[in-house]
Amino acid sequence: MDKFKSIDEILDFAITNEIRAAEFYESLSSQAKTKSMKDTFDKFSKEERGHEARLKKIKSEGKFEAKKEDILDMKMSDYLVKSNTKGKMTYQDALILAMKREKAAFKLYVRLSKAAPTKELKIIFKKLAGEEANHKMNFEIEYDDYINIDN
Repeated sequence: MDKFKSIDEILDFAITNEIRAAEFYESLSSQAKTKSMKDTFDKFSKEERGHEARLKKIKSEGKFEAKKEDILDMKMSDYLVKSNTKGKMTYQDALILAMKREKAAFKLYVRLSKAAPTKELKIIFKKLAGEEANHKMNFEIEYDDYINIDN
């Protein structure tokens, strides 16, 4: 599937990605090498669960309507992150995957904010985009501190 067909498909996709992100961070938390990173992964998992709840509320209240052409422009493949999570990932692999997931989520929320029909929804999606960008930055810092230490 290359394109979304409805706003419900977009919201379902975003909700599913938030659930997967929360589960991913819960898994990473259990493997974290430091208490600081365990706490960070736990915090991000809770934030992703909060995003999930917000999106479910938007969907259940039917607050978001977009024109058909706005929906068709939001290509699903722009928000998919290919990952091989079968088997054991290294810490470096996990951080890279986390960065890619956060970037994809950021792009989705930026597009949703542009398509949102109300100021309130624009603000919600911009805030979600900002939170995802902040997550990505935290993973970049962690990568630089623990993986890229020779540079």
